[in-house]
Parts: sequence; structure tokens; C-alpha cells
Amino acid sequence: MFKNKFSERNNICGVNLIELRKANGAAFSQRKLADAMQLEGVDLDKNAIQRIESGQRFVTDIELAAFAKIFNVSTDYLLKK
Repeated sequence: MFKNKFSERNNICGVNLIELRKANGAAFSQRKLADAMQLEGVDLDKNAIQRIESGQRFVTDIELAAFAKIFNVSTDYLLKK
């Protein structure tokens, strides 16, 4: 049976999001990132960010593009393993 997972995670970018948030210090708590996503027109809350970072939630292409814009990185960067 095919499983849609990468190393038991539902996404690749979650780990990279954690690194990007921490690199920006207090500027990007999970709540502030959720707020920034909403300003980009993507309806996510803090709990969704937590589930993405922990690998429990899939990420849509629209969400991936918004994360890349917020952190000023490429989507390829977010998808690096």
C-alpha cells in the first residue's frame, strides 16, 4: 500500500520552517507566523503551524508559496531534505 509520507512525516517543509522561525528569533513565534500567513490570505492558526512543524499535517502548494514569500526563500529551499 502506498503511503504519502516522508520518513513518517506528512510534509518535508516543517523542519525547515522551524529553522527559519528560530533564525528570525522572537520575530516569528508560531502565532506570529500564523498571523503573517493570514495577511497573505492563507487561513492558518497557531495549531496548524504546530501540526505542520511536527509533521502531522500536509502542506498545500498555496501554503508553501506563502511560507516562501514570508521568509523570502524559494519553495525549493523549504523542500530541501
